[in-house]
Amino acid sequence: MKRATLWMSLLSCLPLSVAAEIDFSDAYVVQEQNASDQVTLGGLRTSGAETEYQVNFEVVDNILIPKLDKIEAENPDSKKSLWHIYKLLQSKTWVDLTHAFDSDIPHWKGFEPMRTTILYNYADGFLVHEYCHVGQWGTHVDPPAHFHEGLRTQDQIDVKEMLMPLVVIDVHEKVAENPDYQLTMEDVQAWEAKHGDIPEGAFVAMRTDWAKRWPSQEEMQNVDDEGIAHYPGWSQETLTFLYETRKITASGHEPTDTDPGISTSQNDYSLESYILKQDKYQIELLANLDQVPEAGALVSVTWPNAKQGSGFPARVFAILP
Repeated sequence: MKRATLWMSLLSCLPLSVAAEIDFSDAYVVQEQNASDQVTLGGLRTSGAETEYQVNFEVVDNILIPKLDKIEAENPDSKKSLWHIYKLLQSKTWVDLTHAFDSDIPHWKGFEPMRTTILYNYADGFLVHEYCHVGQWGTHVDPPAHFHEGLRTQDQIDVKEMLMPLVVIDVHEKVAENPDYQLTMEDVQAWEAKHGDIPEGAFVAMRTDWAKRWPSQEEMQNVDDEGIAHYPGWSQETLTFLYETRKITASGHEPTDTDPGISTSQNDYSLESYILKQDKYQIELLANLDQVPEAGALVSVTWPNAKQGSGFPARVFAILP
């Protein structure tokens, strides 16, 4: 249906006094429903600049039937306000993808446990802790400078790179059969066959359900009698495709490392080095990926703005569609 026909259909269903007030120049689609016969249109302002409308269209016998809902606008200038988007996001399910950390959590084999000291207690009038831990502690960010001198430190990563479409590639059943599993191009192609091309700028997470072994260091490392660790990882061909062809912003996983345990046991971290060399960042030790969909969600990734930082605990959460 052409836009002019759509507006006429809408106007014909509204009282004349209301229809005359609506400024359609501010209209835009804010949500495509899962149902093929419904779409939500937002951003309709009245000339009084005090009211905002949301229009839900339903298809009946191939005819669009609009239903107008009145929304109180917090800011009369809807072109500049994001509050209506905030309301939409608040209506969604939010999932924390971050492990809480303390001194006794799974960590890379070369790190000592963190130390926590109480500097002031409630008897002093307030509680203050001093935390001593490596940057790569708990769910954390690895900026490019973690491996490559001269590339971006954590404070140099633009905040626009911290809100992204979330892509979850689910291989947890394959990992259950083979803990040394590495993500393949077939896994990526299967995702794209269902959901379309991975969007540019996305955050791609590999779901292995390895996070369910938390908080046991022994189960997360899964070391055999010969000292070889067995946990899943990425593969070079998939990372090359994701970063160079699909041009994703970042990636993340549940184990302690990008490279599989059989490689890190030989001190081979070439896959992590590859990601960071692209001047991109990654997140390690993600949680709750079993609670988010493969496609359609957003992810927020944040961390303290430590000057010239080489890594820090991060807070990561998803907003579900």
